[in-house]
Amino acid sequence: MSQPLAQQERFNTARVVQLATVAALGGFLFGFDTAVINGAVTPMRNEFGMGAGLTGFVVSSALLACMVGAYAAGSLADRLGRVKVMIIAAVLFTISAVGCGFAFGPWDMIFWRAIGGLGVGAASVIAPAYIAEISPASIRGRLGSLQQLAIVTGIFVALLSDFAIAAAAGGGGEPFWFGMAAWRWMFMAEVIPAVVYGVLALTIPESPRYLVAKGEHEKGREVLARVLLTGVDERIAEIKRTVTRDAKASLADLRGASGKVLPIVWIGIALSVFQQFVGINVIFYYSATLWQSVGFTEEDALMQTVITSITNIVVTLIAIALIDKIGRRRLLLTGSAGMFLSLGTMAWIFSQAPLVPGPDGSSMPVLGDTEGVVALIAANAFVVFFGMSWGPGVWVLLGEMFNNRIRGTALGVAAGAQWLANFAISTSFPGMAELGLWFAYGFYTIAALASFFFVLRYVPETAGKQLEDME
Repeated sequence: MSQPLAQQERFNTARVVQLATVAALGGFLFGFDTAVINGAVTPMRNEFGMGAGLTGFVVSSALLACMVGAYAAGSLADRLGRVKVMIIAAVLFTISAVGCGFAFGPWDMIFWRAIGGLGVGAASVIAPAYIAEISPASIRGRLGSLQQLAIVTGIFVALLSDFAIAAAAGGGGEPFWFGMAAWRWMFMAEVIPAVVYGVLALTIPESPRYLVAKGEHEKGREVLARVLLTGVDERIAEIKRTVTRDAKASLADLRGASGKVLPIVWIGIALSVFQQFVGINVIFYYSATLWQSVGFTEEDALMQTVITSITNIVVTLIAIALIDKIGRRRLLLTGSAGMFLSLGTMAWIFSQAPLVPGPDGSSMPVLGDTEGVVALIAANAFVVFFGMSWGPGVWVLLGEMFNNRIRGTALGVAAGAQWLANFAISTSFPGMAELGLWFAYGFYTIAALASFFFVLRYVPETAGKQLEDME
């Protein structure tokens, strides 16, 4: 019944794109906040006199806060509304940016980074939920992919901002405006997009599905009427059918009649974990270090990092063009197959590379000219296949695969699992690399293969379905 209705829907394209773009600004800050520390790590470490362990925790502590923020945002979104959580996230981003800029030592830096992590976690939940709930079914995948496009754009802008500030000051540790070190201004640059996000969030309406769930049916209808040109009453009727007035979702709602966690929740958690277990953030967090460790110069390694971030933006645009045409499942399956082949190639090359003593006494692989080129191609192929599939695809699915009753809470749990998996993979890579880069990439290869069969067996196709038809 609803498939033909989804196909016949007429809508105000400009309006719905505007709403989705504002919501996706949370994704931009998500990417900016997680990447901005890259340019500040070394000068900050030198100024605070931190060892390697403490420096690592300053960087990774934000990921644990992201997990808490994602979990809390899911419940808050169901209680306070989607827009209010966006505003809360914007405030957290602003406080974190200023706090990090004026930090006087590692321990308060950890605190301010954690505040930003709460904002990142909240943004990772609220943007896909709002976009899914405001979008017409026929273009929901493309609009949901704006979240991933915003994330990778935020990463790129953060790296560019760090470079520009360091270049203007003559180095990240050199004094810049008002005598403050340049690395501090790298953090404070985030104030600008954070304030813009908060101000624009005040201009968009609340999700119609949230309003109906709260019994504000007429307000929900008014919001939906600004987006849909046809079928507004039918859509409101279906929303009413799938939500309970004044009900507040909780963790208990994620369990079925048997008392066990609903299968769709486990699928969402597994999608989140697989997205991280293929090792994508190793490429973004450690790529410069990785390429230097196998013989590339620092300049060449940094250039590869920039190329990787640009590549990720381009392939996300490809995903936006494809996701509603070929469906979510086919996109994920294609991505899993491509990641398996590219990661397997890297694992094989590193397993065959001769080892030589490194500067710190540990053994490091050395790639020949041919092997180095193949490894670079494979690494960028991995980014291409991830960026056109699992990058945007998982966020789209998490925003739409849960029913109206549990969407906010279930999305919060799944996103929380994603941040925990991110933390586990990011912190385990140095230890795995000590055993051998072949071992680390071998693990990611196995995860990519497992993700293929998981999607094939368990992940439902949601393209073209109304949110009210999600079980």
